[in-house]
Amino acid sequence: MHEVSEKKVDKFTDEQFAELRKQMVEQQLESRGIKNPAVLSTMRRVPRHKFVPIHLRRLAYEDRPLRIGYGQTISQPFIVAFMCESLNLGTSDRVLEVGTGSGYGAAVLAGIVSEVVTIERIPELSYAAQKALDDAGVDNVRLVIGDGTKGFEECAPYTGIIITAAGPKIPDGLMHQLTIGGKLVMPVYGHGPFQNLMRITRLDEVEFVEEFLCEVRFVPLIGDEGGADSTPAD
Repeated sequence: MHEVSEKKVDKFTDEQFAELRKQMVEQQLESRGIKNPAVLSTMRRVPRHKFVPIHLRRLAYEDRPLRIGYGQTISQPFIVAFMCESLNLGTSDRVLEVGTGSGYGAAVLAGIVSEVVTIERIPELSYAAQKALDDAGVDNVRLVIGDGTKGFEECAPYTGIIITAAGPKIPDGLMHQLTIGGKLVMPVYGHGPFQNLMRITRLDEVEFVEEFLCEVRFVPLIGDEGGADSTPAD
């Protein structure tokens, strides 16, 4: 297979990409009820095209997920915005993301909060995400390679936790890495082809409240705590 040069595939200028981002926010986010100013502002700025394979950059601002290799995808822009908005984050917050993937979700979170910790089980994706974050000028994200179902105690507690893969249940360990009042969003298996996007709010040391947000479709959560064991495939 011949390599396709970035110059050949990436025909858009920075100004054209900026216009596509503007249209994305207006047509895919605002028109569908996303209202959080920080989320909208950040998604106008973050260059999503830098987080997808070169041959897919022309599709970067369309309303759909895209394959990034190793059986993983970058979520459609609306889902990224919806999950971020669901956490009701502030500028001083620290957030944990389980499933770095392309790094785009971490980049969006990084434009809203002070610090993001993101965990990826596939080293190659984590390395590519680091490069994309560097290219996008994002410097407040800590990338970790490991089992995201166990969270990352070293930087806990977190005001918000986003899990970008679906499992049969929300891992208890992740819920207990939340601050009191902190929120976690994760897709959980339901009936049929869709999953239930759930939001957990920690009320105190032992009590949590659970809410259904919407139906979604995500790749499986893999790990020792509330996930499945699998070998990634492209």
